[in-house]
Amino acid sequence: MAGYTLRRLAGALPTLFIIITLTFFMMRLAPGGPFDSERRLPPEVEANIKAAYNLDKPLITQYGLYLKRLAHGDLGPSFKNKDFTVAQLIGTGLPVSLKLGLSAMSLALLIGSLLGSWAALRQNCWQDHAVMTLAMTGITIPTFVTAPLLSLVFGIYGVMVFGHEFTLPVAGWNGGALRNMILPVTVLALPQIAIVARLMRGSMIEVLRANYIRTARAKGLSAPHILFGHALRAAALPLVSYLGPATAGILTGSLIVEQIFGLPGIGRYFVLAALDRDYTMVLGVVVVYAALIILLNFIADILYAVLDPRVRLS
Repeated sequence: MAGYTLRRLAGALPTLFIIITLTFFMMRLAPGGPFDSERRLPPEVEANIKAAYNLDKPLITQYGLYLKRLAHGDLGPSFKNKDFTVAQLIGTGLPVSLKLGLSAMSLALLIGSLLGSWAALRQNCWQDHAVMTLAMTGITIPTFVTAPLLSLVFGIYGVMVFGHEFTLPVAGWNGGALRNMILPVTVLALPQIAIVARLMRGSMIEVLRANYIRTARAKGLSAPHILFGHALRAAALPLVSYLGPATAGILTGSLIVEQIFGLPGIGRYFVLAALDRDYTMVLGVVVVYAALIILLNFIADILYAVLDPRVRLS
């Protein structure tokens, strides 16, 4: 296990380095700059600002200076939010995004697994067809459609019909209050519920046809005991493989949701930084997201080995 861990970490560093390099140079290739505005600064003021942030140096020199700071854990100052560093802004927004993403993923795993297992046990019945129809609908409709639609139904129309007391907030965080989280978490979870349900159904059908399940039935074990004691663990293996990239994807997918619902997450900072050409902020968010993806994929591999003893991390 120790050797496997070291090899994965050794492989992660070059991947992270390539992502940082590509992001650094792609941001510099984008038109405009962090200090461009409708009202142009005097040339001497603009020159002083660029010198303060090392933007007057050759591009390769800027790249080397950034890598040097990054090696010491310094993500640099924000070009647009001058009173804060990138690390401070990420530290403010990341807990919000993590709370949203992890809540949505937990909800998706719970509901998706139940729906998928139910569909597998009722294969080719109307329940199976209903679950798969809902799953396909959930996969095909993007979050930027479901978010305003749910806001309209449970916000504006809800106020008109039920009044303010029985409606859900369509914007704001309010310290992570449950009422404020319901709509954004639901929007993030819906596509993942659909995918998890499809994966669980296919895997459960295959497991229920296995020889050891037939043996358990022949011994007279009850259906709940067979399902929860034998089949569920084996059927969950494809979900574990999907869990790493899915969790990272649901965190990055919150970029749009955070913008629509006005949430102070890391995604909102990323979008604003990209529009404002805040180079260090964009790079900082990319570094955090890349590290999360690598870490979550690593955890998924370890869980896979724990659930399936046949897997050897050698």
